[in-house]
Amino acid sequence: MRKPSVQSELEFTSSCGYVDQWGACAVRKQEVIHSFCAFQEHASTRHTEMSPEELVYLGILAASVPVGVLFRYLSPPVKQGAALSLGLLIVIATCGIHTLHSLCTVLGTWLIIRINWRKAPPLSLAWTFLYLLFFRMVTWFGLPSPTPFANAIQLLLTLKMVSLAYEVQSYHSEKKKDVSSFSKSSVNSCLSHEPSLYDVVSYSYCYVGVMTGPFFRYQTYVDWLEQTDPVSLPCKAPCLSRLKMVPVYGVLFLSVNFLFPLSYVRTDDFLEHNFFFRFFYMVAVFFVFRMRFYSAWCGAEAGCITAGLGCYPKGAESKPGGGPTIQYSPEPGAPVEYDFRTIQNIDCYNTDFCVKVRHGMRYWNMTVQWWLHQYVYSSAPFRAYALRAGWTMLVSAYWHGLHVGYYLSFLTIPVCIAAELAMESSVRSRLGAVGQKVFDWVHWFLKMRAYDYMCMGFVLLKAGDTLHYWSSIYFIIHVVALVCIAAGRLMGGGTKEKSRVKAEN
Repeated sequence: MRKPSVQSELEFTSSCGYVDQWGACAVRKQEVIHSFCAFQEHASTRHTEMSPEELVYLGILAASVPVGVLFRYLSPPVKQGAALSLGLLIVIATCGIHTLHSLCTVLGTWLIIRINWRKAPPLSLAWTFLYLLFFRMVTWFGLPSPTPFANAIQLLLTLKMVSLAYEVQSYHSEKKKDVSSFSKSSVNSCLSHEPSLYDVVSYSYCYVGVMTGPFFRYQTYVDWLEQTDPVSLPCKAPCLSRLKMVPVYGVLFLSVNFLFPLSYVRTDDFLEHNFFFRFFYMVAVFFVFRMRFYSAWCGAEAGCITAGLGCYPKGAESKPGGGPTIQYSPEPGAPVEYDFRTIQNIDCYNTDFCVKVRHGMRYWNMTVQWWLHQYVYSSAPFRAYALRAGWTMLVSAYWHGLHVGYYLSFLTIPVCIAAELAMESSVRSRLGAVGQKVFDWVHWFLKMRAYDYMCMGFVLLKAGDTLHYWSSIYFIIHVVALVCIAAGRLMGGGTKEKSRVKAEN
């Protein structure tokens, strides 16, 4: 680095406003320069190459897009066998011996369904989540540690197996009642037969999303196999729409990650920077986090689209993860518009620009959010919204892993939700139109900072690293949230907004 000139030093000390205290100001200037140089040195030594795992993941994403086109030309039996074969090839090639973990999960779930379909949902949930615990602690038993690919496959397979148990239970219940008419409540449980072991294995290892997601139900998989004319489905435009921003997301991810490496947060030099630098750093880290997942999930969706998976008429009003919500039968000869809402996993715009914390979750990892709401939130052992949200976040943290950072982050969400509910009912509801617009902009800013803050726990993982960073910015989001909750209580807000939240959910 070029040595600063005497003139630049005089300009710096003059800007301090204390020219007569040359010594103290010069020392402070040297400290700032040293801290900045340390940051630059750390950033310059950061490796910009992607890891081998990331390159493999990227390769699978890229290959799935053209491969999907070929699958639309296959008959149902051939499509099922080919999708299974390709999926098993990917799993075995990336996981090796660790493929046995996923196979045990599949076979265990199939046995549970065969033995007792009535209690299959809670039993499968217990089985898959307990196996997750064993999967993450295998080294305690002297077994080799699973690969990152095996972890990704295990996570998605857990969702699939629990959902499958619910679908089979619904199938038997509906069959027992001899239901002959379709309604909105029965659309998501309209299996024509109980899946065989081959069907379960084929669904579990279907190459589409086997490692990259998104999550989709067994019924969605069956509908994909039985499409009458998949070649005619309008896949090109939706695919290009999802891919057009992927290069931008990728470049932003690489460039900002190079400038603001996460590892710098763990260094002693990081604390030498002022509060505003430390606070801004979490903004940059969450930006990198979003760009990474935006590019990955949009690419994964494109792979589903080219294969035709999750393609339904718009009139079916499909939900991400869940599929159609109503039975839709277009008039003969009438033009039919299609969408791929069933496999949509990310809404990039609304993730960034929605106003509320609780709405932000709906647009992020959307298929998993549907699963959590359908199978965890709806059956939570609490009635209060904040407690049900907290229970759901606890389960979500466990599903992600055992690192304490996950729990610190996810369990901060209910606190932020309680804070925004308190402010909305005690402040926003009493403002006029202009005041509410100003409130919403402030709310959006705080929502983004809350997610920046929680992201640090998600990426730092360890309790010590997370608390070390949060303490460096004085636990500011927790403090602001608790102040908002207290202020809302003092101002008498809460009841009206809680009623509105119940209506939203």
